[in-house]
Amino acid sequence: MGMTPGARAAGHSPDLIEQLVRRDRLVVAVALLLVTLMAWWYMLAGAGMDMGDMDMSMPMPWSAGYAVTVFFMWWIMMVAMMLPGAAPMILLFGLVGRRSHSQGAPRVSTAIFALGYLIAWGGFSLLATGVHWVLDQSGFLSAQMASQSRLFGGLLLVSAGVYQLTPYKHACLRHCRGPLDFVTRYWRPGIRGALQMGLRHGVLCVGCCWVVMGLLFYGGVMNLYWIVGIAMLVLLEKLLPAGHYLGTVSGILFIVWGLWLFS
Repeated sequence: MGMTPGARAAGHSPDLIEQLVRRDRLVVAVALLLVTLMAWWYMLAGAGMDMGDMDMSMPMPWSAGYAVTVFFMWWIMMVAMMLPGAAPMILLFGLVGRRSHSQGAPRVSTAIFALGYLIAWGGFSLLATGVHWVLDQSGFLSAQMASQSRLFGGLLLVSAGVYQLTPYKHACLRHCRGPLDFVTRYWRPGIRGALQMGLRHGVLCVGCCWVVMGLLFYGGVMNLYWIVGIAMLVLLEKLLPAGHYLGTVSGILFIVWGLWLFS
């Protein structure tokens, strides 16, 4: 492999560049793993699932503090569920940034890219908190934050199933499944560019998965088995060679399940 212009300008040999790339990938991979494990630990330990030792046998009044707690519960849950599927994109961004020398400090830029991605999911979490409040106040959710209406549950499942079959869902999924195409098409240099790219990727990822995440209101926002199941569906859609077909199959199953609840 020939020396890149950036490498010549910096006086780096190709071997040194390869060593830096491998080290960067290891650092970024370990950081992503630690953040993901911390998010899952938070949920498994019950810090987010029991809402701060509140008595969940009774409906909770919505104060400002409670709303903030619900928001962070959603956001940490999104970090745990979505960051593993975004790892290939984040690692590729760091690789391209190091090789091109257009991102200054590649590790910092990679962290900013990941932050932009998580900010997009923070926006979704804010919206989910608002929907959560509406559903809770309307009596659609139990104290365990799950649907207590077969009709409402059926509507959620059918809506998610229909969305899984739409062209917009599959267009967003193609971006999530094609890191190289995304980086090539939307590359922006510098820290600001990294944030813009992370936000764009996050928005596309939200576009791919937001309705499926809404199914948490059916199975239970606090149901770890349901959370793991949805997280695995999203991850396999992105990583399996035939993951785009999984979106179609799951959509059909959701529709059938929802129609069964109507019966």
